[in-house]
Amino acid sequence: MDNMDGKTVLEMREAVRAGDAAAAAKQHAAGRATARERIASLFDAGSFMEVDTLRDGANCVAGFGTVHARPVYCFAQDHTLSGGAMTEAQAEKIVKVLDMARLNGGPVVAMLDSAGMKVTEGAASLPAYAKIFAKMTRMSGICPMITLVMGECRGAAALFTQVSDIAIQVKGSALALHASKVMNSQKGVTLSDEALFGPGTMAGQGAVALEAGSEEEAVSLAISLLDMLPGSNLEDAPLSDEDDLNRTLIACDQEDARSLISQMADGGLYTELSSAYGTRAHTVLARVGGRAAGLIVCDHKEENGRLDAATCAKIARFVRLCDCYSMPVITLVHTDGLEVPSVNAQSWLMRTAGQMLYAYAEATCPKLAVIMGNAIGPAYVAMGGKAIADVVYAWEDAMIAPVTAEVAAAAFDDAALAEGKNRAQLENAYRASMDAKHAAALGLVDDVIAPRDMRKTLIAAMEFLASKHDANPPRKHGNLPL
Repeated sequence: MDNMDGKTVLEMREAVRAGDAAAAAKQHAAGRATARERIASLFDAGSFMEVDTLRDGANCVAGFGTVHARPVYCFAQDHTLSGGAMTEAQAEKIVKVLDMARLNGGPVVAMLDSAGMKVTEGAASLPAYAKIFAKMTRMSGICPMITLVMGECRGAAALFTQVSDIAIQVKGSALALHASKVMNSQKGVTLSDEALFGPGTMAGQGAVALEAGSEEEAVSLAISLLDMLPGSNLEDAPLSDEDDLNRTLIACDQEDARSLISQMADGGLYTELSSAYGTRAHTVLARVGGRAAGLIVCDHKEENGRLDAATCAKIARFVRLCDCYSMPVITLVHTDGLEVPSVNAQSWLMRTAGQMLYAYAEATCPKLAVIMGNAIGPAYVAMGGKAIADVVYAWEDAMIAPVTAEVAAAAFDDAALAEGKNRAQLENAYRASMDAKHAAALGLVDDVIAPRDMRKTLIAAMEFLASKHDANPPRKHGNLPL
């Protein structure tokens, strides 16, 4: 069939796929790949099938293919076409792919690189964003969504990163709600785009979960995540059997969170999300005994693991991500509780601690906890309480208590201290009265285990919890303390 210019449909399609050589050269000169090159780096060779290839004014490439032989859906804004500007046509093309992912059950990868809205469309571009975000919001918890910020991502487009499950930002890209002139004039400073909107800044503020030094690294991270996640909430994450189920831990130092994570993960391989934000706990996706799981590990080296507002918010978000796709949540607890906030930050900490508690309590996925050291006050209630977790274990030198030994001695033994009694002895006596043996006797933990056996104990428990069926009461939705 010929079009009005005398070209066949095949010739038109090939011309579209070839793209504008000059525009592609300009993109390469900026150190960035084209949309089609990015897609080719993600999908198995020859597997990608494009939809709406000849759609005028879409400024993006969209379709589906396989990644490590599993179905994946993708859209990539094409900066060589009108700067990848958002248009009504682009929105319709993206929504079509999102619908296909939802109906067929497959994860979505979004590659963002756009100068913003199509100026000539004016306010008509705003409903285009709204259509996409409404669709992504309704898909949340149904299909995993990973967003890669690979170029410009400004204004309303920045919200792509917040309505997806995991966002990755590439060095040299910009994630911004406002222009740099607006930000600098507001604060009376002159900062570069990198300082204002770069991955280091955005990761430190919790806007993105992962930083990438290059586009290749970003795609590699996305592939690693896809390998870990199920295609949808109706299936389980892929299993693997590449590590010894009975392997014991060699170094069992509850103060060394990263060493414990590495030893817990199959082959020592894991992906930590939001490592630069809420640093008093680590949130990690890893395989444990072949099963994809979420690990939350308190870092006692950071302010004795006292949870601040950012850490509580990060944990809440991570628990909900795992629960969306029925992935087990393993929490390794060693924290002196919640931090003592400034007067003006009290309500923020209350709210985010409430979010963390709500996320744990509402989650119906398998929940396992190990009290490695201290589990003080609200931290035990939310992270390791038996009323919330399915199984709770403790190391022998663990302590479960309403307050720390130091606070207890000062608050409850002030008379004894005034009489000259030894503070260290009083603190040790308090610790002994709150240790793992007493906790087990009170039914606060299911068992006291040797640290070296933690991994294989949790693997065995996960096997029994794999068939867990639980559901929250019928309702529209709960009122998460936002």
